[in-house]
Formats: sequence, structure tokens, C-alpha cells
Amino acid sequence: MSGFSLSSEPFTLSRDCTAIMVPQGQSLTLPAGQIGYITQSLGGSFTVYVEGNLFRVAGCDADALGKEVPPKLELPENASDADVEKLVWEQLRTVFDPEIPINVVELGLVYDVSLEHQDNDQRKVYVKLTLTAPGCGMGDILVDDARVKIEMLPTVAEADVDLVFDPPWNYTMMSDAAKLETGML
Repeated sequence: MSGFSLSSEPFTLSRDCTAIMVPQGQSLTLPAGQIGYITQSLGGSFTVYVEGNLFRVAGCDADALGKEVPPKLELPENASDADVEKLVWEQLRTVFDPEIPINVVELGLVYDVSLEHQDNDQRKVYVKLTLTAPGCGMGDILVDDARVKIEMLPTVAEADVDLVFDPPWNYTMMSDAAKLETGML
């Protein structure tokens, strides 16, 4: 794909670190002392290249790569559902396909976000997410990344991220910025 390039910043893990193999989605532990390259660092997570494979490393493990852990998310006291929904969209903008440096919102992959207010002043968030192609191997990884990042939000008890394929995604759903980044504009 034209319009972007990936970096190759070397690293040596300072401690054991959980990683998700891309695109298989298998979780494993990379050992302290492992050498590799950071190929993408967007949205608070990292895509790393280690011994011929790509892995996703979560932001909470950034210190193992010698990077800063992202700050905890905060909401004002008595935040409204609108405040929480705005923060949900901000979190979704930090969800990236490890192979494409464009977030799922700009790619047009988020079809719907809704909230349900629960009795204990907590919320359940519902998201409908699609993929650029039904056979894309990144589906489970993107769904899990979105769910984890939304559940990090204060007052969010649960996030239900559904993978949907109707309507089918097409490039016209991308933002102009995403089209420009990929050379489609």
C-alpha cells in the first residue's frame, strides 16, 4: 500500500512481556532479553517484529519496550452519557490494525456506538465493528483491542463489541484523511 511507511526501531525487552501474534491472534510471552523491532506504535499499543513474526504488545507493557505507559483515562465527576460516548469514540480512534497505520474510526469500520446506563452508575457500551474484508484475520484482535480499551474507561462496566458484515465495508466509508494516507484520494 502506498502513502505510508513503517518504522524499524530496535528494542530489547527489559522483562517478560505478553504479546499477541499477528494475524493469528495467539497470545504468548516474549522473554526478557528478546531482541526485535517496533514497526508501528499507534494508539497506545505496539506492533513488533521478532524472529520473522509480527506481534501486538499492549500499551500497559510499553515499559518492557523502553517506552512510556499511557496515562490512565479520566472522566469528570457526574459525567453524562454524552461525555462517556465521546470518550468511547476517542478510545476507538486508538484501535489500529497492526498492518495498517489508520484507526478503525477513520477506516469507517465502526458502524454504531450506543450506551446502556445501569443501576450502579455504570454503563454497558455496545459497538458494531466491521472489517475491510470478511476473511481478514485481524477481526478477533481488533474486537478484543476495542473491548479492552473501552473497558478501561471510568464508569464502563462492560463493552460488547460485535463484528458485523452488513452493510459490507467499502473504501468510500473511509474518511478523507484515511483515503489520503492510503493514496486513495
